Parts: sequence; C-alpha cells; structure tokens
Amino acid sequence: MDADAPSPHWNRPHLLGLQELSADEIGTILETAAALKRRHSEGETKLDALKGVTVGNLFFEPSTRTKTSFSLAAKRLSADTVDFTAAGSSLSKGETFIDTARNIEAMGVTLMVVRHSTSGAPHLLARNLEASVLNAGDGTHEHPTQGLLDIFTIREHAGKVAGLTVVLVGDILHSRVARSDIWGLKKLGARVIVCGPATLIPPHVEQLGVDVSYELDEVLPQADCVNLLRIQAERQRSAFFPSIYEYAHFFAMNGSRVQRAKKDVLILAPGPINRGVELTPDVADGSRSVILDQVTNGLFVRMACLMLCHQARLAARAGGGGP
Repeated sequence: MDADAPSPHWNRPHLLGLQELSADEIGTILETAAALKRRHSEGETKLDALKGVTVGNLFFEPSTRTKTSFSLAAKRLSADTVDFTAAGSSLSKGETFIDTARNIEAMGVTLMVVRHSTSGAPHLLARNLEASVLNAGDGTHEHPTQGLLDIFTIREHAGKVAGLTVVLVGDILHSRVARSDIWGLKKLGARVIVCGPATLIPPHVEQLGVDVSYELDEVLPQADCVNLLRIQAERQRSAFFPSIYEYAHFFAMNGSRVQRAKKDVLILAPGPINRGVELTPDVADGSRSVILDQVTNGLFVRMACLMLCHQARLAARAGGGGP
C-alpha cells in the first residue's frame, strides 16, 4: 500500500456522505480498511502515511467513539491532531462557524473532521476551505464513517453484503446512521428493511429503495443482520411513543427474539446503547453481538478515509485541480 499513490477508484478530497459515492468508491474504502487491519495484525501498528500532516477534530456535538476513533486513526498514521470543542471557544463571542474553521485551517490543519448538529455543515466547510473535510455526523443527514464501519463489520462476519437482509430498527426519522447505512448497503446489493413505530419512520422512506415494517417480530425471521438504532431523545421535540417501556416491549432485541431469529444473525448497534431499551444486556454481550467489533473496525475505516482523502487532495493539487 503506497501512502503517496492515489487509488484509481478514489479521487475525492472530501468524505461528505455515502449517497454521493459509487459502489466502487465504497469498495475502495472497505478494501483499504481491510488492508490496514491486516497490517496491524501483522505488527505494523503505526504507519507514516500522514507524517507531517495535521488533522483537526472539530466536534460541535458530544462524541465518544467517533472522536476518539478519528484521533487514534490520525495518530496511527503519524499525523498530529488538534481537538476542538465548541464549549469555551470563540463561538461564544460571536465568531461564525466558517471563521472558526478558517482560523484552525490557518494553523496548518489540512484534514478537517467535522461533527455538527446542522445538516449540511460539512458540505458548507468543503466549499469554503482548502482542507479536506470528513463528515463525522451532520444533524439528521448522514454519518458516513459509521455506515462504512457497519458495512465493514457485516462483510467481515458474513463474508459478503450482496444478497443479505439487514433490518434497521428504531428511530429512523432522526438517525443519520440509518441514512448512511441505507445508501451504502443498497449500493452494495443488500436488502434493507426499516422497522420502528410509525411515528419514527420518515414519510416516503420507501423511495430510498427500502422496505418498511412496523412490527419487528414480523420481519425478524428474514434478518441476516439487525442494527439497533438509539432512540435520540436529544433530537425529539415531541413524544413519538407512549413510553420507553412500551417501545422496549415491541422493538427491543431481547433473548427470546434472538432465539426466534436466524442462528447466525448478527446484532449491531452504532452506540451509545441504552441497555434495556434498544437491546437487553444479555443480547448486547451475547455471542451474536458484534458491537465491539464495530468499534474496533471503526479505527481502520477512519484510517482509510483519512488516508484516501489526503492522497486525493495531494493528487488534485499536483494536477492543478484545486484543493
């Protein structure tokens, strides 16, 4: 793997979402991540692919897994990192989002990882910065690296993606993870079913090429993989179901539901998980759960994304093609 040679199937300096990517581009990220994971298992725990590069983590929303994963990914590639949080920053003094990012870029940051509560915020930065921008979650729009690590984990355990049936359960309406999963899985040939209370299923979601169910028990026997999405109370401004107890009764993955599912069903969750709400502890920690594998794989997926975007940015600049 040549850190300086751009991939023939990747020429994007930014990673803003999976909707705009082709199956080949998604495949390139997955294959690059798989190669990085193999090298790590063989003892190459640190590479020089981003030596001398500075990665800025701009998180305007709380994060544990994504922020830590991107920071570790940058360091494993020998980059320097700058971590930014909105609390205590000059945003409280009236500085704009774009001016904040431009000032951080002016300090030599060439890869910008951005999480923001407003959908489209990373796209706005990509139009106003020379740095490469990677979307770490924007509003209810997309969370592309989470979608990629979900797909990577499914492919790693099932051996394929095409032909599988993946059920996304829960708060589809507010979930940026659901949207990235849908775009990525569909492009790689999976069947996707979204399932949850009618109030948490977006209108016309069938137009994305998915099937819809309001009863988990009805679709569970068809599922090769079940991805249990968190109920996002912080994005909900009204009551979408009577109670957490009722939600868990109808939609939580528990031991009895696992028994009724396929013997080799994969249980995923993007985290943070609410034990007893989206899934019970015995399922979260059970033999069919690949939740911690998702976290591990996120590191290699994000290493791949940082590396590919950096390569593409260098190639574009060398060819006079802009940032």
